[in-house]
Amino acid sequence: MYRETNRHFKFDWITIIIFLLLVGFGWLNILSASHVGETVDYFNFTQPYGKQLIFIFLTIALIILILSIESKFYERFSSVIFIISMLSMVGLFAFGKSVNGATAWYGIGGMTIQPSEFAKAATALAVSKYLSDLHTDLRHFKDQIKAFIIITIPALLILLQNDTGSAVVYASFFFVFYREGLPKIYLTIGLLLILISVGSLKLGDITTGVIVTIIILVYHFTRRKKPAILKTVFAILACLILSFGVEFLYDNILQAHQKDRISLWLRLESDPGKIAELRRDILYNLYESEKAISSGGLTGKGFLQGTRTTGKFVPEQHTDYIFSTVGEEWGFAGTSFVVILFVLLLLRILHLAELQKSQFSRVFGYSVASILFFHFMINIGMVMGLIPTIGIPLPFFSYGGSGLWGFTILLFIFIKLDSNRINEW
Repeated sequence: MYRETNRHFKFDWITIIIFLLLVGFGWLNILSASHVGETVDYFNFTQPYGKQLIFIFLTIALIILILSIESKFYERFSSVIFIISMLSMVGLFAFGKSVNGATAWYGIGGMTIQPSEFAKAATALAVSKYLSDLHTDLRHFKDQIKAFIIITIPALLILLQNDTGSAVVYASFFFVFYREGLPKIYLTIGLLLILISVGSLKLGDITTGVIVTIIILVYHFTRRKKPAILKTVFAILACLILSFGVEFLYDNILQAHQKDRISLWLRLESDPGKIAELRRDILYNLYESEKAISSGGLTGKGFLQGTRTTGKFVPEQHTDYIFSTVGEEWGFAGTSFVVILFVLLLLRILHLAELQKSQFSRVFGYSVASILFFHFMINIGMVMGLIPTIGIPLPFFSYGGSGLWGFTILLFIFIKLDSNRINEW
């Protein structure tokens, strides 16, 4: 009887402890980035850190709810959850509230809810359900198309909300597809698209086209089993079209601020005056963020002692640029601690995913790891100027109730699914 009662409380506590450390340390940095005045009122619920404290307490109730639901519920009703989530995003076009040019929130009283944060978990459930179906085989083209449609629907709805950053995250599901049998040609094509796009902007379309043609020809003539000549010709033509089309898309499709960010990232702009102007204008956040991180040194200036943080030099520092607060006040030691926590969390999730006896649980675990990895990689890379600026939060760390709850739902559904494996005897 004792065993029967307590078997339901066996969860992976390593994952839960890492989650608690990230949320707790994140709140300290939100406090530092958003408090006003010399003294700190820890329970001032009008300030972001006070509101985040409320979100954290509500998160505890959310976790209890997620873990109390039978794990089979998530698999059985995954399609229903996905449809409801997509409808909630469609409703934004009629009832949504615009913030910073993106119509991605519902206004409820004095707070806002962002459906796209919850759509990640819903999409992960739908992908897991579809890939675990006995009739699904990602080696077949028709099944590939269906899988792509599942992730394209939320990505497209988010793009229409003018929230490019959140839409990019859905590319993370390609790692999941690859793990479940997607031919590696898709990853190869994706890598080529990135390299050709960057090369065309950096080196010029003609130079890039010539280099790519030479590489494909060398590949064709050096393989023992040579590809069909028509495939080689088609590959060359496709790459040449892409090389010459990138500049057109760059000049005519992207908005001015997007082109400026890419220009600085790839160092396309050579005029020092223009570069200085861009840093003061469109890239002011990034410029101040880099200075804040570099000023932290090895051990940082100390909690609540960051001059650039307390001086509010970095706009919206408690949200997407929260990592710059860590860099200034906790230094290299603090930023390393955060990176290590995320790496440990990702490795732990992947380890647990491989231990799952159910394909649904395994696919969902890989989905969780892929989404968290994309957010982690893009946010920290953005704040440090390693990749173009894309507005997405750092999981469990950045300010925001929707973000915190969305990532919590994603993680703790997997913890619940994993508990099924732990508790089986």
